[in-house]
Amino acid sequence: MSGKGAHIINKEISRKAEALLEVSLLSIVFFVFWGECYRGDLPLYYHKGKFVFTGVYFVICYFSLNYVDAFMFGRLKATDVVFNHWVGYFCADVLEYFIISLISNGLVSVVPILELFLGQCAFGTIYSVCCSLLYHRLYGADNMLMVYGQYGPDNLLKKLNSRPDKYNITKVMSEEHGYREIFRELGKKYDALVINDVSSRMHNTLVKYCYINNIPVFVTPKISDILVKGSIDVTLFDTPLYVVNEAGLNIFDRIIKRTLDILFSLIGLIVFFPLFLGVAIAIKLDDKGPVFYLQERIGQNKKKFKIIKFRSMIVGAEKEGEVRPAVDGDSRITRVGRRLRGSRLDELPQLINIFKGDMSFVGPRPERTEHVEKYEADIPEFCLRSKVPMGLTGYAQIYGKYNTSAYDKLRLDLMYIQKYSLFLDFKIILLTIRILFKKESTEGFKTKKGV
Repeated sequence: MSGKGAHIINKEISRKAEALLEVSLLSIVFFVFWGECYRGDLPLYYHKGKFVFTGVYFVICYFSLNYVDAFMFGRLKATDVVFNHWVGYFCADVLEYFIISLISNGLVSVVPILELFLGQCAFGTIYSVCCSLLYHRLYGADNMLMVYGQYGPDNLLKKLNSRPDKYNITKVMSEEHGYREIFRELGKKYDALVINDVSSRMHNTLVKYCYINNIPVFVTPKISDILVKGSIDVTLFDTPLYVVNEAGLNIFDRIIKRTLDILFSLIGLIVFFPLFLGVAIAIKLDDKGPVFYLQERIGQNKKKFKIIKFRSMIVGAEKEGEVRPAVDGDSRITRVGRRLRGSRLDELPQLINIFKGDMSFVGPRPERTEHVEKYEADIPEFCLRSKVPMGLTGYAQIYGKYNTSAYDKLRLDLMYIQKYSLFLDFKIILLTIRILFKKESTEGFKTKKGV
């Protein structure tokens, strides 16, 4: 094993060790907590049974935290790791609470489990920050060589440079330099290679070379790569086959997804009715204009529908036939609208769209008609997004930004479609809460020419 390959393995071992240590500490606390707070509800299980309960909690806690990417120390930003811990603790504690209630044959007090959750959040915040700092102190940023193709390196380079704690692009080379010169450069001390939209022949050669020489490779996937990644293995013959099915959901997934959409959108409309009323009054008092804003969007199978939002811009912000996306510091946004956009409350009326069947809770974000026409002219594969219901939130909303490029949105949405599951939908919904507190997820385009 080369030093470069061992370097990656050591990072993963460190993350596993930090994860197991954390869950072990949490389980010890739970052992004491359960005995002090719920022994009266479960007297028959207090003696040897408490060891079983602690073991069950260890498993639940580990898988809950792992499910929401809470153990990505050093890979994600420390703030994201902290939030993912909170979400993981919440899932584990809710599940454990219902297990205790089920065994005690009645709902037990929620106060102790709530106190445990708050204590875990405080512990998780400190632990996550310490582990992230330790990770960066031990390993530092990876020294990386980037090889780019015809589209240039600037876009990806800017993104990687935004994480100097993790990535250090030491040198950038065009694929026009040729194999020999790139291999010679790779022979120097680099921790990894970044392949950015190079030709298929160059891509295949570099990946094989790095695989043989134990050099980690970061690759920007093409559309075909994402489709193949979600394929099915066929092992009936001695020649391996991948079956790439048509994008979309099977009939069972569609029925379950639609049923849950109807149920939870109806609950949401009832629960948030007072908030609806308060926002409507605020908009009316601000400029006396209409409360809602209707805009034509493209849904599943390219069906057009009117998306419903709380109005956040002045009346007549877009003249007929004129498309003007929001930009940073846009003067058309009202005082109330700025707060609605910052908190994402302007999206709340889309619960009506979900109940009607125009959208789902999770899926690719529905784009404006004009944008879809432009994107499909430049990227014919953009139509693949419409194979599934559009969503209030989605993969591109979690991992992208408001001004993420159309091609990157397409790749993120296809990654969601190709590995769709109800568990993935639930994970996306949980992680959506995080983006409500991230400024970059709501920032507008830098110039009015952005689309």
